[in-house]
Amino acid sequence: MTEELLPKHGGYRKLKSFQVARLVYDVTVRFCEHYVDRRSRTGDQMVQAARSGVQNTAEGSQASGTSRKMESELTNVARASLEELKLDYEDFLRQNGLAQWERNDPRRQALIDRRPADTQDVARWTEDVHEGRVHCGQSGLCGRGGQGLAGSSTTFSESTRSTSAEIMANGELALIDVACALLSRQLTAQSNAFEQEGGFTERLYQRRTAHKRTSR
Repeated sequence: MTEELLPKHGGYRKLKSFQVARLVYDVTVRFCEHYVDRRSRTGDQMVQAARSGVQNTAEGSQASGTSRKMESELTNVARASLEELKLDYEDFLRQNGLAQWERNDPRRQALIDRRPADTQDVARWTEDVHEGRVHCGQSGLCGRGGQGLAGSSTTFSESTRSTSAEIMANGELALIDVACALLSRQLTAQSNAFEQEGGFTERLYQRRTAHKRTSR
């Protein structure tokens, strides 16, 4: 009876959205340590926005047992926080005269395809890009002038190599896009679950009504 009234909830550590958001947070901390002026408030704001993405994803998962509405609200806050962080990275690139890569840039896709689990995975990708290598799936790493992802030709000459800051910022933008997409799917699933199952208050009312009928 109790299990039906309080559906399974929590388990946020297994959520892909939580895992990617936490990676975004970890990389943001390192990025700000290396590339953002410690005297600037921007670094603190970026770290807090990244942390909010993680914390609200976890809190939303925990709240789902008693409030589907709260779950959706917290998940939406998580997504909004990461969108805010995305703007900070875009501003960083623009204000420092660095390039923001196109969404279909093979270097972005190379990072996504690697499914990085921690900051070391991201660091290895950063080094590969900096050295002019991109991941080509089964064909391995491509050097300068090699075939990029999806068979496109990608050349990384000495004059066109990106700085580490540019690479890391664009890598973070790619990961943030992944996290936001996953959170958007969660919001859709949460909305559908609420329509089909109702909220805690509704289930409690139904349980009390059924109990009164059987006790007469």
